[in-house]
Amino acid sequence: MATRGTKEPIKVFNTTMHPWSMDETLRYIQERVEGHLFTQHVVVNVAKVVNMQGDEELRRAVEACDIVNIDGMGVVFGARLLGFSVEERVAGIDLFERLLRLAEIQRYPVYFLGAKADVVQDVVRICEQRYPGLVVAGFYHGYFWNEEERIVRAIGESGARLLFVAVPTPLKENFINRWRGSLGVDFVMGVGGSFDVFAGRVSRAPIWMQTLGLEWLYRLMQEPSRMWRRYATTNLKFVGMVAREKMLKARR
Repeated sequence: MATRGTKEPIKVFNTTMHPWSMDETLRYIQERVEGHLFTQHVVVNVAKVVNMQGDEELRRAVEACDIVNIDGMGVVFGARLLGFSVEERVAGIDLFERLLRLAEIQRYPVYFLGAKADVVQDVVRICEQRYPGLVVAGFYHGYFWNEEERIVRAIGESGARLLFVAVPTPLKENFINRWRGSLGVDFVMGVGGSFDVFAGRVSRAPIWMQTLGLEWLYRLMQEPSRMWRRYATTNLKFVGMVAREKMLKARR
């Protein structure tokens, strides 16, 4: 899939990805929303790419997406090492904020789903201050798993055109893919922990660490007890995946 001004998708680590810039991504999303074409969006990082290798439901959910942006710099570096042209990463939090600005300008009603109740309330409050023209169609916290059908119905009845889902992987990807035909929106994006960052509960790594692909190290320093096992396993597995792909390409 590609459209005017965008690059063709690439297949790397058994995953289809769109090596687009932020501007290309925004342009494509706006074209789809203006045409009322349902668009399912996801970003991939090292942990997600690794977990997709053994999680068939997650892999199907990602492959079902219309846009698969490359968020993690580890995936950018790995793809480049394998000979793919990837201009830049498209970080989910940055795209989220750019889409809020676009929604304000174009008057696209938005719905926020996920995080703790006080966090999503703060997201709405900050949006009202930062984007005064933004239409908030509704919001709900991320602990709704015993009432999925009711929440999906509420989203569909809200008039929202953009939906942002801030729950962890793989819950958000599987939820979006499971209900994609019933959400009633033009665009849906899983934003993971972006609400916590946007609301000031979690800080982002400095720009220099983001550029060098060290955002994972910053998160590890913030939450060592929770994050060390994830990074120790997924990062090492990813290095092995890149090395294996490199050897296969050399043999060909």
